[in-house]
Amino acid sequence: MLLEAAVSFFLRFLKVEKNSSLHTIRAYEQDLRHWLEYLATRKKIDTLETMSTALKPADLRTYIAGLYDSHQRSSVCRRLSAIRSFLKYLRNQKWIDQDIGKLVPAPRIPQQLPQFLKAEEAIELLEAPDLTTYLGRRDRALFEILYGCGLRVGEAVSLNIERMDLQKGWVRVIGKGSKERMVPFGNPAGEALQMYLNDRPHLQPSDPLFINFRGTRLSSRSVARILVKHLVRIASTKHVSPHGLRHSFATHMLAAGADLRTIQEMLGHSRISSTQRYTHVDLGLLMDEYRSAHPLNRK
Repeated sequence: MLLEAAVSFFLRFLKVEKNSSLHTIRAYEQDLRHWLEYLATRKKIDTLETMSTALKPADLRTYIAGLYDSHQRSSVCRRLSAIRSFLKYLRNQKWIDQDIGKLVPAPRIPQQLPQFLKAEEAIELLEAPDLTTYLGRRDRALFEILYGCGLRVGEAVSLNIERMDLQKGWVRVIGKGSKERMVPFGNPAGEALQMYLNDRPHLQPSDPLFINFRGTRLSSRSVARILVKHLVRIASTKHVSPHGLRHSFATHMLAAGADLRTIQEMLGHSRISSTQRYTHVDLGLLMDEYRSAHPLNRK
């Protein structure tokens, strides 16, 4: 079988069996096509049969090492992840005898602390939209949901009216892998949503929750532009993305004493390690707690 055909089977497996996102499938396809071109031109490997007999761990290491001059380390890791997943799939299908992907370690990526707002900065942002205008009321509701529920920007813009329960204070979110979760929101978010929805009579359950001035669903890029506009209004020097409001949500929840497992559930993470990357404790707060709690600092 040609490797091109095997990749097509693998991508279909990701879509049907793994329920992977369209973004993930496209990224994996691009990465695997690049690797297949390398194998065909450099190693004369273009079928499963030649892969089984000719491909060695050293070949994969050489290919990955050659990417460092033109790719960021995170991109190299993603490409290796795509290749590993593909080789694992081929081995599970018994199309190859050995999975060499397990023998090639992934490069280490230095952990970068994501940008997030302090609690007072988040409050200032929530209060920035002009509530005397329709778009201002929409922006307030949007920020209340992003920050108040810790949603991904894609989750927020995909919300429909029917997923909101203003009476009980719950929103039904469809996250990564089409996994559904229920996330609560507080009274401020409920009031902001109600104020915004009062401007939209004759709503249908399937209507998008957040719309632009043309009446169509708000896009993720539009949300980023809206956020930048209001950060400028409050003279903030921070370059926070919509995802930064999610980081802020997790950080402030943890600092206020919320259990990490609870935060994990609200964020929709399958692993607790993913949640830990999103949480931070303000260094000044940490020093204050140390000074007040440590026995040697009570003199």
